[in-house]
Amino acid sequence: MTTDSVPVRRSVRLDYFELTKPRITFMVTLTCLVGFVMASPGGIAPLPLLAAIAGTALVAAGSAVFNMLMEMRTDALMRRTRERPLPAGRLRPVQALAFGTLLTVAGLLTLAFGAGRLAAAVAFVTWCSYLLVYTPLKTRTSLATLVGAVPGALPPVIGWAAARNALEPGAFILFAILFLWQIPHFLAIAWIFQEDYERGGLPMLPVVDPAGRMTGRQALANTIALLVVSLAPTAAGLAGPLYALGAALLGTAYTIAAARAAARRDLASARRLFFVSILYLPILSALMILDRTGGPLSGLAG
Repeated sequence: MTTDSVPVRRSVRLDYFELTKPRITFMVTLTCLVGFVMASPGGIAPLPLLAAIAGTALVAAGSAVFNMLMEMRTDALMRRTRERPLPAGRLRPVQALAFGTLLTVAGLLTLAFGAGRLAAAVAFVTWCSYLLVYTPLKTRTSLATLVGAVPGALPPVIGWAAARNALEPGAFILFAILFLWQIPHFLAIAWIFQEDYERGGLPMLPVVDPAGRMTGRQALANTIALLVVSLAPTAAGLAGPLYALGAALLGTAYTIAAARAAARRDLASARRLFFVSILYLPILSALMILDRTGGPLSGLAG
């Protein structure tokens, strides 16, 4: 092989990697970890944890590949997505189909045999609702954002199910937190890329609400609700005062950013809201893990 072929091979690998939406897959995996840790007060079982993380990451990556495949034509119309591997023609649809199928099946099997059938079932529901409900709705209604927040909020439930083999109130508290976090986050993205979504024929709320009044109200209402709900883990005995203080501060910052975006309704405030949103979730997740374990996974069981 000549050295000229090396960049080509590397580019193909990167294209396949891009199909998995790595940033989203990472956040999905992180929230699965949170669910597992929060459901494991007596110590974390390493093998089920690894199976839950690996299986969830594979299913999330597989669903991302299928999503890119289903939205190939739409992506080709939008500036921020038209250079993705499929609309740009660097990978063929049949390659994406095979890759997505492999990832999804491997992930579901890993969950079923390593983390339990309940965890695999929740992951399968997540995959189906994301691809068979949310993705088709994106071209039809702005309510798709609310629908899409459901599969987006299920990863911690997968983690909880893997740890306890049951769906208990704590799992639904984590679901509610993640559900509410997503609405302002995705509204900020749609606000920033309003023209692009309109070009792609996607009726996101900022597209059908160009003045931004309804978008701002929805973002603010959900951050206020999140501020309240994020304290539920402490009320339910799942977290202590360290978490409660951090959640209150984070929720206040998120609400202030949403309030400014609602008042100003400009691109700069939407960008600030987005920035706060991407800081909020990993910091809140870290607080949950630290508060629950007393340190970075220091409660690992032998």
